[in-house]
Amino acid sequence: MEEKAIYLKPPVWLPIAVALIAGGLYVTGKYVETRHMDQFAISVAGSGKVSAVPDIATLNFGVQTGRQKTAAEAMKMLTEKMTAILDALEETGVEEKDIRTQYLNLNPAYDWRDGKRVDKGFEATQSLIVKVRDLDKISDVLDAAVRAGANQAGSVGFTIDDPDVLREQARAEAIVDAKMKAMKLAKDLGVSLGSMQGFWENQGGYGGGPIMMRAEAMDTKAGGFGGPMAPPIPAGEQEVVVNVNITYRIRK
Repeated sequence: MEEKAIYLKPPVWLPIAVALIAGGLYVTGKYVETRHMDQFAISVAGSGKVSAVPDIATLNFGVQTGRQKTAAEAMKMLTEKMTAILDALEETGVEEKDIRTQYLNLNPAYDWRDGKRVDKGFEATQSLIVKVRDLDKISDVLDAAVRAGANQAGSVGFTIDDPDVLREQARAEAIVDAKMKAMKLAKDLGVSLGSMQGFWENQGGYGGGPIMMRAEAMDTKAGGFGGPMAPPIPAGEQEVVVNVNITYRIRK
């Protein structure tokens, strides 16, 4: 039996269709590749710091009455001493709006004997937080308070009355810092910066903690300690720090 080979000639349109499909895949691949490139991003950190001299001092001091026979006697003594302190503060130029009570306590006083509670009256305590806007008067205010009857341990802290302006300056520096880093990084990578995709900010605190002291040690006449009235308390400088992180989309 004779074998015959059959040859089929492909249609004229087949090569054209294959070329179109291949070309379409190539174009689609390039589109996907470009679109994928647009999804890349770089994230950079920037920091800004502004230094300023504090313009507010915050003082903390108060009165403890010690044990009194009744609650009424304890509160009466506390009221008299605190009234004298407030009058003394007013004489130094401290305004009423800059004085507030931190806490006010009236507690029973007692001892323990042979496992039994023995009542010893009552004790009252009040603490004040005072803002001093003239830093040259810090020592005068402390001395006046102690002379008027303040006998609780106190502290002195420094702060800036309007930190928002300084934060804005520090933030602007941080953003510029981040942008410069992003531009350099993009140049090193051989790409271009696109639109901003994210922003994060963290604000730092101020430097320097409160200065602790014993109230009675600040007065030569209150208790006869013989020490200085109140030492010089320099405010120094404080820093406002803002850190940012910016994310940019990149273009090929």
